[in-house]
Amino acid sequence: MGIIFDIKRFSVHDGPGIRTTVFMKGCPLSCRWCHNPESIDPTICSVPKLVRIGEKTFMEYEVVGRGISTEDLMKELQKELVFMQESSGGVTFSGGEPLLQADFLAEALSACQKANMHTTVDTCGYTSWKSLGKVARYTDLFLFDLKLIDRDLHKTYTGVPNKVIQENLLRLLEMGKKVRIRIPLIPGITFTERNVNETIIFLSKLTYPVDGVDLLPYHNTATHKYERLGLGNHFNQTKTINRADLMETKQRFEKAGFDVRIGG
Repeated sequence: MGIIFDIKRFSVHDGPGIRTTVFMKGCPLSCRWCHNPESIDPTICSVPKLVRIGEKTFMEYEVVGRGISTEDLMKELQKELVFMQESSGGVTFSGGEPLLQADFLAEALSACQKANMHTTVDTCGYTSWKSLGKVARYTDLFLFDLKLIDRDLHKTYTGVPNKVIQENLLRLLEMGKKVRIRIPLIPGITFTERNVNETIIFLSKLTYPVDGVDLLPYHNTATHKYERLGLGNHFNQTKTINRADLMETKQRFEKAGFDVRIGG
């Protein structure tokens, strides 16, 4: 039994083709810019929700998360199989951090592959190799977050060190797994001259190459979630990054030899 908080159909940003994305509960990181703050708690929980009607504001409680078996999940995914097959798409497991539920994830991925569904896991990489190795055998593509190269800055802004993350990336590549690096570009934090330079150097030195790089520009679409859930938002005044502002960064990665997409 797994705990999820959403299933998004007809996604085109979570891997190749048209995909169904399963959002799983729980995350070991506490990124200040998190776009799914409701996903961090690994349990099914009730969270306060601010509701505005006219000039009045009310407090309600919203249940976030639900338990689901692999069998029931597959029934949901089978409904979208024709769209996956026609578009060379598949299923993506995201979160939160799906590897917090490694046993359920491995079981679900195995069932997807048996049903001829392409499998993708979107991960922050902060997990044990035991969990990651168990999941990797059933995963066709990893979307692997690489937020900050500097270890101290990574811990400051995400709450955890990045040594394990980098080691897990190396081991996946050594296995021959297909991996696309995803870099969230947060103004003043990850989207800096220093971090861009360090990331290009780090990736260029890898013994086994990554499949490509996705630059994910910060957007403020999660602002309403923080308001509804009554949470503090470090970035409520931060503007969405314009795609045009990323062209120079994109060209720098391309010059270093990487296949680059903006937005995944």
